[in-house]
Amino acid sequence: MIPRQIQPFLWSYDLARLDLQKHKKRIITNILNLGDVRALRWLFQFYSESEIKAVVKNISLGEWSRKSLNFWKLFFHIEHHRISKRV
Repeated sequence: MIPRQIQPFLWSYDLARLDLQKHKKRIITNILNLGDVRALRWLFQFYSESEIKAVVKNISLGEWSRKSLNFWKLFFHIEHHRISKRV
């Protein structure tokens, strides 16, 4: 179950209907882009670092703010050319 404190970062979704595995990409993307410290803490406790890193590696550019993307690429040591530019 997704904690209520995550709702502001998934504001257009009904938390009760989100499946933590099926909607993993959306949950991780939104929290990495918009989340506060509590949301990030929850994210890293619930998902493994490799799951989170995989989402960053396989981004859809339109879903990320440039600042967030650059930060998380540095955080996970992902080289620019390794980012998938799928839309």
